[in-house]
Amino acid sequence: MLCGRIHVPGTVGAVNGRRVPPGGGVAVLDPAGLYRLEPDAPALDDPVLVVVLDGFVDAGAAARLAVESLLAAGAAQPVVRFDVDQLVDYRSRRPPLRFETDHWEHYAAPELDIVALTDTASTGYLLLSGPEPDTQWERFAAALEELVRTLGVRLVVNLTGIPMAVPHTRPIGVTVHGTRPELTEGHDALFATAEVPGSAVALVEYRLGQAGHAAMGFAVHVPHYLARAEYPQAARVLVDHLAVATGLYLPTDTLTSAAERAEREIAEQVAASEEIAQVVAALEQQYDTVISDATGTGPTGGELPSADELAAEVERFLAGHDDPDGRDDPGTDSPR
Repeated sequence: MLCGRIHVPGTVGAVNGRRVPPGGGVAVLDPAGLYRLEPDAPALDDPVLVVVLDGFVDAGAAARLAVESLLAAGAAQPVVRFDVDQLVDYRSRRPPLRFETDHWEHYAAPELDIVALTDTASTGYLLLSGPEPDTQWERFAAALEELVRTLGVRLVVNLTGIPMAVPHTRPIGVTVHGTRPELTEGHDALFATAEVPGSAVALVEYRLGQAGHAAMGFAVHVPHYLARAEYPQAARVLVDHLAVATGLYLPTDTLTSAAERAEREIAEQVAASEEIAQVVAALEQQYDTVISDATGTGPTGGELPSADELAAEVERFLAGHDDPDGRDDPGTDSPR
């Protein structure tokens, strides 16, 4: 529910231009220098903040499709604008400019904003989306911690997709993580320890936990042979998990329709390629063996990807994502 306007506080805790965020971390320049609160931004009653940043791993474009679905469901009201000039490396991102005949017609400037949205029950929530910062991660994390307090956020939820050696013909899995044990109750851990490439979103969740805030994330498992394609099935799973975790009523009709079309297209491609069919069959056998082991209904011997294999899969996805020629494409890998 929208309720009044946001109170914009003065700078707190800044000493000689630097401060140490609550709960720990490194001393950073005043975080308030990274963002601007919109003067007419609506104030929400104990909102949820959903965070999706592009530039890191997002297998199947799952998080991007989820964000597009949320934004398409209603009008977004600007709440916070981040200064992308301080956070984005333009030489690595190369924002597009459109040339028309003899002049530059349009510049697609990157935007990293928090907007206010409402669910189908008219409950307000917040969405932060845009490019992952290339620099000043600690200051960005401190800025979000400051905004969580300023905006009265009760829960921060981040979304992403990760490539996994699993078949598309079985239920889609999700890895859940959070700053408090109760946030991940009811979700089985895939493995105990894993070291994966860092991200700004992961650091934000870590720092928010240090500061005593409730934050969690959902990483949906996307079949590695579909990691470079759009996979709306995974996006729908992310939105469903987001709704359950937050109590929001979020529409998924568009994603459901897209998922049905994608299922038909995938089935056609599998039927047309013996090689792909063999990959899927091998993954199905591996998956079914693991499930039967877990439930005690079959012989033992199956294993899901290990933590090291997951880290390697993410690194290979990132390598292919950064390669304009598509080399090291995880979609061409054989199952492990």
